[in-house]
Amino acid sequence: MPVRKTRVASLTARVRALGWGLCLAAVVTVPMAQAEPSAPVTALSAHAPTLADPRPGLDRSLQALKKDTLDLKVELSSLREDLLFPTSNQLAVFVSMDVGEFLALDSVQLRVDEVEVANYLYSAREAGALLKGGIQRLYVGNLKTGEHELVAVFKGTGPHHREYRRAASVRITKAIIPKYVELKITDRKVRAQPEFEIRDWE
Repeated sequence: MPVRKTRVASLTARVRALGWGLCLAAVVTVPMAQAEPSAPVTALSAHAPTLADPRPGLDRSLQALKKDTLDLKVELSSLREDLLFPTSNQLAVFVSMDVGEFLALDSVQLRVDEVEVANYLYSAREAGALLKGGIQRLYVGNLKTGEHELVAVFKGTGPHHREYRRAASVRITKAIIPKYVELKITDRKVRAQPEFEIRDWE
C-alpha cells in the first residue's frame, strides 16, 4: 500500500509539473508572436535569427501529460478499490456460461445471508459475450470472516421459449484472505435444460 501511494503522489506531481510547463510555454510564445506587429516581414535580415516553432515540443509535452493522466486514473481507481474493499475482507463473485443452448440469460440476482447485493440485467450483447467465454465480475464487497450463505437466482428464456427461473445456493467459509466465487451456467444434455453451479475458488 505505501508503494502504491508513493506512485500516485509521484504521478500527481509530474502531471502538475507538465501542466505548469505547458502554461508557461503558452505565456512565453504568445508575446513573441505578437511583438512589433507593424514591422514587415521583408524587413528582417537574411542573417537574423528565426524563432523555433514551439509546437512540436508542446505536442510532445501534451502527449506525455495525457499518458501520465491516464496512468494516474488507473492508479487512483486501484487505490480506491483497495481502500473500499480491503484484501482481508474482500468477496468477489463472477458469472460465466458454457454453451448456453438451453438458456438465454436475462438476469442474475445475488443474495448474501438473505441480503440482496446485486441484481444485473443482461443485454443481448453482454449475454453473447458470456457465451464466447467471457467472465463478468458481478459483485465485489466486504464480508466478515465466518460462515455465510450465497444464493443466486437466474432468470431467462429456457427450452421451448418458456420463462425460466432457477435458484442455486452454497455455503462458504470466509477466512482472512480474499474469497472468489464463480456462478457457472452449463447445459445438461441428458435433461435438455440448463444447470447452475456455484464454485468456491480456494
